[in-house]
Amino acid sequence: MKHDTMTMLEYEHKLLAEGKQLIGGIDEVGRGPLAGPVVVACCVMPLKDEDIIQGVNDSKKVSEKNREILYEKIKEKAIAYQIEMLDEKAIDEMNILAATKWCMAKAIEDISQKVKLDIVLIDAVNIETNVPIEPIIKGDAKSYSIACASILAKVTRDRMMVEMDKKYPGYDFASNKGYGSKKHIDAIKTIGPCEIHRRTFIKNFI
Repeated sequence: MKHDTMTMLEYEHKLLAEGKQLIGGIDEVGRGPLAGPVVVACCVMPLKDEDIIQGVNDSKKVSEKNREILYEKIKEKAIAYQIEMLDEKAIDEMNILAATKWCMAKAIEDISQKVKLDIVLIDAVNIETNVPIEPIIKGDAKSYSIACASILAKVTRDRMMVEMDKKYPGYDFASNKGYGSKKHIDAIKTIGPCEIHRRTFIKNFI
């Protein structure tokens, strides 16, 4: 069955009916990898039917080629968006959940300098922020706004890891994006870690 993006607007339509106008979506990418940053995107999308970008879905369910196309469309259409990240050193220091929450709070704080958010839909994480939030389990597959944020975060991080592959060849970062593929783990065991490896994530391999 072909995915229909309009089915992902249930939460947004409910909030619009309650009088909310500027609805943010926020999501992270990169909690699981052995290397590289965690990246968070927050975006506010126009929600009239004619403004909805068809094909938007959870970034994991969209092909790389289509993600790149959607990324450009989302940036172009967004009322506002903000991308935040923390590198491997901060992740090792803080732990990944704390780093993710810090990025989310910072993204909301920074986007609030541009627009006055009424509420932010968030993918199953609870954070402290001055803006009301509504956590949704598997939100990136259920909310258009969160899915748009997930695509912004995913493409941003994937592009960074492709660049890191040029700087640190041997780990196959362009392909695995820092996740623990067999080739990646074998490389850590053989040539050791590089600068962008999360030491707390790879201690069993070195």
